[in-house]
Amino acid sequence: MNNTPRARHFHLPDFCTAGSTLAVVLIVELVAILLTVARQPLQLNFWIDLSGNSLFMLWQGLICSAVLCRSKSWLTEKSVAHAYALTLTLMVVIALIVAESIYQVGQLMSMSLLDQLFPTQHSIFLLRTGAIAFIVSSLALRYFHISAEWRSSVELEAQARIRALQARIRPHFLFNSMNTIASLTRSDPARAEEAVEDLADLFRANLSEARSWITLKEELEIARIYQRIEALRLGERLKVEWKIHDVPMRALVPSLLVQPLLENAVYHGIEPLSEGGTITVSGDFDGQLIKLSISNPLPEKSILPRHTGHGIALDNIRQRLQLAWPGQATVELQQHAGIYQVIMRFPYQEQHVAN
Repeated sequence: MNNTPRARHFHLPDFCTAGSTLAVVLIVELVAILLTVARQPLQLNFWIDLSGNSLFMLWQGLICSAVLCRSKSWLTEKSVAHAYALTLTLMVVIALIVAESIYQVGQLMSMSLLDQLFPTQHSIFLLRTGAIAFIVSSLALRYFHISAEWRSSVELEAQARIRALQARIRPHFLFNSMNTIASLTRSDPARAEEAVEDLADLFRANLSEARSWITLKEELEIARIYQRIEALRLGERLKVEWKIHDVPMRALVPSLLVQPLLENAVYHGIEPLSEGGTITVSGDFDGQLIKLSISNPLPEKSILPRHTGHGIALDNIRQRLQLAWPGQATVELQQHAGIYQVIMRFPYQEQHVAN
């Protein structure tokens, strides 16, 4: 086991995205409102004061976002303390530059209405601006750090659950597979050799920690290997229909999405039925979202318990999809007319981008 402490990194959001820009606008507007309220009733006109504060804060916020957008890669290469100090200095300096520019523009104005939008006390205005920029920037950077640490902890927990899921190959499946292979060594040695290779490939895929993301083609191949092993034991009782021609095989997905659900479908749907049944694995693609569904028959009047293997696998898959695509991926469960179905939807991407 690797007990090496995790290296600490400087965490900074991607200010190049529209979502981050919107967040900055909302934050600076909130600060502008608070400053305006705090200054009343010293100011005669609340709305003029709010307009001036909003314009001033928006300029600072948007310029800071643009600078941090361009310098993120450079800052993240520094140590945590160094990057934190540089970022804080950049934000304060930008605030002071904007404040000085606003003051100088105000000195050129002579209209009485516009005079109310500009400061008249130079040093006090700059000092107050620098202090507010320092406090707000420090709080924002601290929030970003705590948020990133929380997300990292959630991801580590998810990885631990993945390892638990990888190690949770049911003992009965292993014992049954080994017994099947043992019987085949006498009646069909060539087929037994193929089964051993399939079992080795399945264990290698389930227990490997090399990659947490694989292509959809690789993920489906792992599920097919599992199907071939179970087919040796269940024979004609197990039928699997693959309707996946419409999904892009180059799409990247978190590993172990389909095989655990196929395993559950066999365990809960096929094994209890003396006549067996058909599992259907289908896929669809609308140009943006990939839809995968796994459906299996259930014994008559059967209600799937929440805390069985189905629940463990589904909770794990749901959490990993949410970590991979927050707010964009879903896992839906349906049970009707003796059919249990798990439907996964997630965005299509061919290159994994670390958060």
